Amino acid sequence: MAIAAALRERGHEVAFYSGDAVRETIEREGYAFFGFDRVDQERAFAAMRVVDDGTTKGRPGRGRLLPILRDWMVETIPDQIADLDDVLARFAPDVIATDLSLWGPIMVLHDRGPVPVALSSTFMGPLIPGPDAPAFGFGLPAPTTARSRLAARAITAAIEAGGAPLRRRVDEIRAGFGLPAVKESVNRYTARLPLYLVGNIRELDYDRHDLPESVHYVGNCLWFPPEAAGAAAWLDAIPAERPWVHVTESTLAYGDPFLLRMAAEALADEPVEVIVTTGRQRDSVVQALGALPPNVHVTDWLNHGDLLPRCAAVVTVGGKATILSAMEAGVPLVLVPTTWDKPDNARRVTRVGAGVRIPARRCTAPDLRAAVRQVLDDPRHRAAARDMAARLAAAPGPAAAADLLEALVGAPAPAPAPGPVLQEGHA
Repeated sequence: MAIAAALRERGHEVAFYSGDAVRETIEREGYAFFGFDRVDQERAFAAMRVVDDGTTKGRPGRGRLLPILRDWMVETIPDQIADLDDVLARFAPDVIATDLSLWGPIMVLHDRGPVPVALSSTFMGPLIPGPDAPAFGFGLPAPTTARSRLAARAITAAIEAGGAPLRRRVDEIRAGFGLPAVKESVNRYTARLPLYLVGNIRELDYDRHDLPESVHYVGNCLWFPPEAAGAAAWLDAIPAERPWVHVTESTLAYGDPFLLRMAAEALADEPVEVIVTTGRQRDSVVQALGALPPNVHVTDWLNHGDLLPRCAAVVTVGGKATILSAMEAGVPLVLVPTTWDKPDNARRVTRVGAGVRIPARRCTAPDLRAAVRQVLDDPRHRAAARDMAARLAAAPGPAAAADLLEALVGAPAPAPAPGPVLQEGHA
């Protein structure tokens, strides 16, 4: 959305292809929206619930994970292409920007052409393997010695060997579109795309310098939707004399709100105000939290752009948007990572000193209380967070992404249109 806004300010026309869950948000901002037709949105949500169920158990074992990934990421490729061919015929874009949740544009449209395909990553860094990065998904430190690099390569090779059936199935699907086999993982293949946008800074991605020239760190590309009615008054009613600690889980969390409940217990008698957001898809969470102490304030959703500058610390499972929102506000973090990219995200934060990490399986109320005290009392964490805030502020952000997309098309930017009228040039 942030990149779309930057493009629209330059007079480009922007349209979205996604599930109906986000239709209202996108259309409210005045963008054209093409919903999934042949692709089943509920199929994606079912996969998300299994992979990221909001518990401490971590991601499913590979025996369960591969079928989930195959069902959503791979087997939907033909339906994605069928949908997108309809969109391309109706909208005729000059460039396609996709994320890693849709493999159709990456694995088919990129090679089939004629519209160039760029990747706008929803992760804190590229998933392209390289000597400066650890194996993805385990929260490991970045390799810095010959021995640790060898270990990282071995783990990555084992992961890719386990994913060989997915790769073979992708090649079968590509063959159906008259395309040759790629014979490498999708993560490696993304290095072939002409543009790979990363909405982050290099310092918060292991300071990687091992990536192809197509990869560009542009800085934060966060977009905050309009504040809900009454939210400002709700925040103003919270006492401001004591530090605020924001507690939130994953946008995709569906299961037991273990971190929210544990934080309410751990911080009940602390000299802080605890602001808990449950997520709009979890209606039963407040009941699951039980009786709350007077310093714990619960609501379903708050705009981080308004909330976080007023906070002294954030407690979270470690999703990208929450982390980068906190870093942008200069707020240190307590991270209790659960699954998917969250262990790696937590490692990125602790590497720069902007927070502390507690393994989800071993997190207790005393551990959480001590961690919050640490980030509040040790000025080094806030100093590191503020350093990241300064670096993020210095990054060009969505404007740089718009520059790179225009360069990919190879055409000059159109003149900004007056008012809501849109000029030629599509993205």
